[in-house]
Amino acid sequence: MLKLKDLLRKIKISKILIFLFLTLTLICLFLYNYINENFYNVTIEQLLFSVQMSEGTSNSVVIEGAKYIIARIIAVYLVLFVICFIIKKIRKKHTSFNLYIRNKKIRISLVPFSNFFKVLACFVILLSSVYYCASEFEVFAYFGTNTTDDSKDGDFFENNYIDPKKVKITAPEKKQNLIYIYVESLESSMVTEKNNGAFKKKVIPNLEKIAKDNINFSNNDKIGGAYMPYGNSWTIAGMVGSTSGIPLKLSSVGGNEYSGYGEFLPGAYTLGDVLNKNGYNNYLFIGSDAEFGGRKDYFTYHGDYNIYDYNYAINQGRIDEDYYVWWGYEDRKLFDFAKDTLKDISKENEPFNFTLLTTDTHFTDGYIEEGCETPFDEQYLNAYHCSDELINKFINWIKKQDFYENTTIVITGDHLTMQSNMHQMFDISNKEDYERTIYNAIINSKTTTETTKNRIFTTYDFYPTVLASLGFKIEGDRLGLGTNLFSTMPTIAEELGMDKLDKELKQNSTYYEDYLLNNLEDKSNAKVEASASNSPVPSNNS
Repeated sequence: MLKLKDLLRKIKISKILIFLFLTLTLICLFLYNYINENFYNVTIEQLLFSVQMSEGTSNSVVIEGAKYIIARIIAVYLVLFVICFIIKKIRKKHTSFNLYIRNKKIRISLVPFSNFFKVLACFVILLSSVYYCASEFEVFAYFGTNTTDDSKDGDFFENNYIDPKKVKITAPEKKQNLIYIYVESLESSMVTEKNNGAFKKKVIPNLEKIAKDNINFSNNDKIGGAYMPYGNSWTIAGMVGSTSGIPLKLSSVGGNEYSGYGEFLPGAYTLGDVLNKNGYNNYLFIGSDAEFGGRKDYFTYHGDYNIYDYNYAINQGRIDEDYYVWWGYEDRKLFDFAKDTLKDISKENEPFNFTLLTTDTHFTDGYIEEGCETPFDEQYLNAYHCSDELINKFINWIKKQDFYENTTIVITGDHLTMQSNMHQMFDISNKEDYERTIYNAIINSKTTTETTKNRIFTTYDFYPTVLASLGFKIEGDRLGLGTNLFSTMPTIAEELGMDKLDKELKQNSTYYEDYLLNNLEDKSNAKVEASASNSPVPSNNS
């Protein structure tokens, strides 16, 4: 027979287990619900990568998510407490009661369940919740993905990846500076409906005019942009895709090759690598912590970028040690600090690649700076409207500088917005059918083309295209999985279609893991011919 002390210990353990299983269940369900409500187009690889590389995450984003989950857990426990209290009161008088449904009597027993049954029930509920959430995020599909070595077409990356290290890339005699502006979550959908956007009012009037007056590669005959391929749906992934021509993928064995080693895709050869090799000084200017998402590792390892981030601004006395808004410091300061730095580096003899990343239009709902106009009911649209004005002022300032004549400006979004209710803000009637693409504009390009419209292309194609805009000649016009859009070479998306391309990108790839992720030099890319397809893209510029 159990002693009273042992019985009490058993009861306490069971209560602890019940509380633990139930709390984990609620965290799982509410975390899924929070992501589903607030994030658009999130993949399991993005979630896993973000968890592994969470250093530098915005405090407001973390706090907002924690508040959402904790508040709902407390509410559930309050409801359960009330229900248990009522049952306990009833049970003092009755051990059961009759419930009548359509004249049928159902006897409900109020006899308490055993502690073992309660623990088992909570554990089964926890497993069911984890299984449900994992299914919704396609976790099982991800870990069950077959390697492309087993498919009838072989390994997609080995068959299609053009190794930039093996391509002849020729710099122009007079090298052009590059100012590359990544605008957080900037879509071509933000322009007006008459230019194939999704709004009647002008959300980004200046960027809309910039796209019309300069080079804008488009998926339609007006203002459009790049399709977002698999593995490019968050900031560092979008920056990797547009500068190296590949998706950001995790190891199929679950390792983290991106954190703690200073290396980041060591087998890749990127825009920064090419420019660095050709005598450029590379700079990365961001108002957040560069450690977040491995951005510091990527840009330092590939191109030896000088990193000017939130921490750098504190160390240089540009902002106070305790200053922190949004993701670090706001975009108005970013552009002001950038102007000071550009004045200095433009006096040097070497050409420069000056890359900036804005944050004010980051979900959820963006950040509104002081003095910004707010003509829209939705805060998120006001954030874009304000960002548009700040970027335009920065562009106009650049045009007045002596170095502008020898400088190409590239403006792109890093990815489509993750704001889950973006479709609801659209003014157009075909909200769900509207094709959302990533904004792009190139100012003062050294290369021109007649084939900017009605293209099917992705962020991978920005890699060789940006180089070509600086006057670089690329043998075969392909780098990574990207195609030079100034050429008549069809893109991989045009050859395969986006559905098939995304399906191939989701597959595990031995080539990607061995050569790009782990840099095993014995892998060969001999199968691929850069000029595999000779069918030109027709001239259809509007």
